[in-house]
Amino acid sequence: MPLARDLLHPSLDHERRQHKKKRLVQSPNSYFMDVKCPGCYKITTVFSHAQTVVLCVGCSTVLCQPKGGKARLTEGKRSRTFCTNRDVNT
Repeated sequence: MPLARDLLHPSLDHERRQHKKKRLVQSPNSYFMDVKCPGCYKITTVFSHAQTVVLCVGCSTVLCQPKGGKARLTEGKRSRTFCTNRDVNT
């Protein structure tokens, strides 16, 4: 590992590993995602760090459960992130 490191232009990998407040440009680790229910095919917007159980609006099946930090998607559910603030080079 080299001793000289470019502090003005850190690598994208290095920025993602740092704490959210110690980055060159502060940005949160959380994001919103669209989760599609496999039963009724309705799309629900879910916060990545949800602290409560999120149910489907149409068929009331469990879409995700809280697990400490991030919410864990239930088996068989598909998601797509659409509002990320994790892009450092924008």
